[in-house]
Amino acid sequence: MNNGLVRLLTWCSPAFPIGAFAYSAGLETAIAHARMAGRAETQDWIAGNLRSGTARNDAILVAEAWRGHEAPHRLAELAEFCLALTPALERHTEVLVTGGAFAEAARAWPDPVHDRLPEPSPYPVAFGAVAGAAGIDLNDTLAAYLTAHIQAQVSVAVRLVPIGQTEGLQIQAALEPLVAELADGLRNATTDDLGAAAYAADIAAMKHETLGTRIFRS
Repeated sequence: MNNGLVRLLTWCSPAFPIGAFAYSAGLETAIAHARMAGRAETQDWIAGNLRSGTARNDAILVAEAWRGHEAPHRLAELAEFCLALTPALERHTEVLVTGGAFAEAARAWPDPVHDRLPEPSPYPVAFGAVAGAAGIDLNDTLAAYLTAHIQAQVSVAVRLVPIGQTEGLQIQAALEPLVAELADGLRNATTDDLGAAAYAADIAAMKHETLGTRIFRS
C-alpha cells in the first residue's frame, strides 16, 4: 500500500477540515454576472485558470515548497511570493485561512516540518512543504492539488446551478489530461516561472466583495 497516496487522498478530500467549500475564488461573481451559461463556459473558465491563472501559480509554489521543505527561510520567501501574487483581498484571506487550517489539521501526522512552516502560511506553501517532508512524489502532489482545485470549482458551479452534477463530473473527466500535463510540466518550475494572465478571473475575485447577495466568502 502506498501511504503517500493515502495521505494525498485524505488531505485533498472535501472532508479534510480546511474550509475550502466556503470559497469560490471569484467564480460566484462570474456566475452572478452571467459569464457561465453552462458546461462549456464553466470548463473553459476552470481550464484557463489552470493554464494561466492563480491555479498555475499556486501549483508552482507547491512545487517550490515541496523542494524547500527543509529550509524555513525559503518557505518564508515563498509565503511572501504567494501573498504578493493574490489579486484580491478576499483571495488573500482565502489562502491564509485555508493554509492555516491545513497546517493545523496536518499535525495529525507528526513531522518536524510543522515547526518550519512560516506564520502565516498560505495554503500552497503549507501543502507543498508538508507533502515534501512526507516524501510524497511531486507529480502526485501536484496532480492531487490541481484535481482538488477543479473539484472545488465544480462544486461551486453545481451549487449555483449553471451546471448539474453529471455535467460537473464531465468537466472533471475532460480536464484530467490537462492536470496530468501540468503536473509533469510544472514539477521543475521555479519562481521565475510565476505569472498570470487570467484577468477575467482576477477581476471577478476583486468584484466579489461588492455582490449584493453572496453564498461564498470569495
